[in-house]
Amino acid sequence: MQPTITRASWAMIVALGLVWGGTFMVMELALRGISPIWLAFARLGFAALLLTTVWQWRGGQLWLSEDRPWHMLLLAGLLSAALPFMLLSWGLQFVTSGFAGVSMAAIPLIVLPLAHFFLVGERMSLRRSIGFVTGFAGVFILIGGPAVFEASGANGETWGRLACVSAAICYGVNSIITRRLPPIDPVGLSASLMLIGGAILLPLALWKEGIPSSISLETFGYLALLGLVPTAAANLLRVLVIRSAGSTFMSLTNYMVPVWSIFLGAWLLDEALPDGILTSLALILGGVLVSQLGALRRMFSR
Repeated sequence: MQPTITRASWAMIVALGLVWGGTFMVMELALRGISPIWLAFARLGFAALLLTTVWQWRGGQLWLSEDRPWHMLLLAGLLSAALPFMLLSWGLQFVTSGFAGVSMAAIPLIVLPLAHFFLVGERMSLRRSIGFVTGFAGVFILIGGPAVFEASGANGETWGRLACVSAAICYGVNSIITRRLPPIDPVGLSASLMLIGGAILLPLALWKEGIPSSISLETFGYLALLGLVPTAAANLLRVLVIRSAGSTFMSLTNYMVPVWSIFLGAWLLDEALPDGILTSLALILGGVLVSQLGALRRMFSR
């Protein structure tokens, strides 16, 4: 079906950019009352509860069947949910929410070289290569430039930056895995991945952090908000955008998320901008724009 971009499409894409951009700020607030792995698990738990309820209401089946590549689903659950959620939660103890948001802008750059080798029709052209090199320079500055090679175990901020960028790498690798999966209903797939991610994190949280002694009502509210809105509801909205307006149009969120994360962190949490973050943001977004220029031109010329 030919993608159709309407006013509703623009409203949904702006809403997604705002919601995902504000996610890191809410995570910062939640970390004041809960440890990182439990934060990641709670986010997955609330999302799994909502998505599974929707999927079951639609008559779907989540459990094992012969026609599902469960080894690939387990890997996707690790890379799309458990590992990046944990890395972001841990990294946000040392970096600002604005930094975490900017690091997510690197996801399309990570996908480019992987798609070249693993997806048909996604070869690296000269323009895409230029965009990748430009954006990679921005990622290098974002992490800390040459100082990253001098990182030590005591440098929490450096390791926090590496954790956030590593989460972006997880998302990039998972996008390739997801595109190679056989056709699975997006709601059922999302619910399955949330359940798998939660199952991975629960024993890890019990082992590393123990059972939380107490969780305040405020922290519980942050956890519910994170699980139900940016993790579950926004994922359903993402499906609607891709099905109606196409994946290229959906990629416009890559430009909105880092801007919103910086703005909201500075405005509501009084966060100072890390050194070089605006330069790295310009290089990363510039690289993404150059690499996707052809697809964007085709989209807006329809």
